[in-house]
Amino acid sequence: MATGGGLLAAPRLGRAQAARPLRFVAQADLTILDPIWTPGIVSRNHGLMVFDTLYGVDTDLRPQPQMAAGHQIDDDGKRWTITLRPGLRFHDGEPVRARDVVASIRRWGKRDTFGIALMAITDEIAALDDTRLVFRLKRPFPMLADALGKPGTMNAFIMPERLALTDASTQVTEMVGSGPFRFIANEHVVGARTVYEKFAGYVPREGGTPSLLAGPKVVHLDRVEWVSVPDPGTAAAALQQGEIDWWEQPPADLAQALKRNRNIRQEVLDTFGSPGFLRFNQLHPPFDKPEMRRALLGAVAQADFMQAVAGDDRTLWRDDLGYFLPGSPMASDEGMSVLTGPRDLDAVKRALEAAGYKGEKVVHLQPTDYPSVSAMNVVAADMMRRCGINVELQASDFGTFIRRIANQEAPERGGWNSVCVSTAGASWVNPAAHNYLRGNGKSSIVGWPVSERLETLRDRWFETPAEGQAALGRAMQAAAFQDVPFIPAGLFYQSTAYRSDLTGMVKGAPVFWNVRRG
Repeated sequence: MATGGGLLAAPRLGRAQAARPLRFVAQADLTILDPIWTPGIVSRNHGLMVFDTLYGVDTDLRPQPQMAAGHQIDDDGKRWTITLRPGLRFHDGEPVRARDVVASIRRWGKRDTFGIALMAITDEIAALDDTRLVFRLKRPFPMLADALGKPGTMNAFIMPERLALTDASTQVTEMVGSGPFRFIANEHVVGARTVYEKFAGYVPREGGTPSLLAGPKVVHLDRVEWVSVPDPGTAAAALQQGEIDWWEQPPADLAQALKRNRNIRQEVLDTFGSPGFLRFNQLHPPFDKPEMRRALLGAVAQADFMQAVAGDDRTLWRDDLGYFLPGSPMASDEGMSVLTGPRDLDAVKRALEAAGYKGEKVVHLQPTDYPSVSAMNVVAADMMRRCGINVELQASDFGTFIRRIANQEAPERGGWNSVCVSTAGASWVNPAAHNYLRGNGKSSIVGWPVSERLETLRDRWFETPAEGQAALGRAMQAAAFQDVPFIPAGLFYQSTAYRSDLTGMVKGAPVFWNVRRG
């Protein structure tokens, strides 16, 4: 790709005559605004703009007070009293009150894995007055602040009580938070752009430095526009010409070409990486049978998936991903030989036949405008076809895709059988925030797996001292290889590309506080 290649054919994105907004091309189009309703990372990133949380984890995954001024623990760890920082306001001008926080946490606690665990041992969460709330617990839960400040997706975002009282199964569409940016609803056009403006009433926490989701969120930008540019070549040309400022996820081939432009910088912001994995819908045949899912363990070659996503540069991916993040305390080699040993597709075919597969159609989904996820799904569909599975790869835009994977109906009624997705690696360091390593059926997120073994081990993990948790991690991985809630497809480190006049990028996620131009 030449430096100016394709620019004459590329649509002009326009330039403001006054102070120009920062223009950002996200990993996919923002079609679902409610970051509690969906595990989609693009919706999580939107949530980080608009909302705030009581706590936020730093790069060492230690929770730090964010909206909270602090907390007091009494009754042998069974009573937590949290006090809000003074001066917190929502974008509509209303003060943030403890009852807003209570309602928000209750709604989040019906959707998120960590939140469900916290609510299960909570006798009561209540507002004591406008600035204090209390958790009364059935037993001590030392990870309460970790839960409220968790990384990954489906974070414990705080919204006004009137919105937080919305049923957890229904999307909130009015975006009023207390975060560093305001969502400009009348300028949001799906497939075109999403607009945020600096919230003048935001009060950053005092002290410290920005670190992942912790520290002061100081905004130096008056306006941020997320613009939709589905064609990667157009996005690359626009970034080179300065029509956009930041491209979240350039595909590997274009990322290499962009390195030749001295006006563009590239770096990996999320050093935890992004786990990719093959997820099954366990509500409908044929993947309702664990034997079917286990059979495919012998066909997945993680290197094939990762090369399709990140190219040949081995520093940008790993093919040793199990059910926990490599290098984390819970990670182990338990059962890994089923993924790392020689691939034998003939043996997989025999195992599928033994499991009762008789050529039924398998609907596999692919979002064509999300390059990394799209690439994984093409590899998965080809792999399953070579194993003798009758795969129908159904392509769509990301907006259609993200809604469809939430559909529990049979494939012939708009549902699906299998899909590859990726998520934030920070949520895979232990079972607490690992939304996908569950076996609680329809109470789980997309795929709805059932595994009594995984649920029992996960419950034990919360009650086990740190020195005994690694053994439970091994046991959970062994159970996962038997019940197969998903198949790990590798870990990749996504580089991001931005104009060299931008500084202050915070490691961990594409956030816009601390970022300056010039």
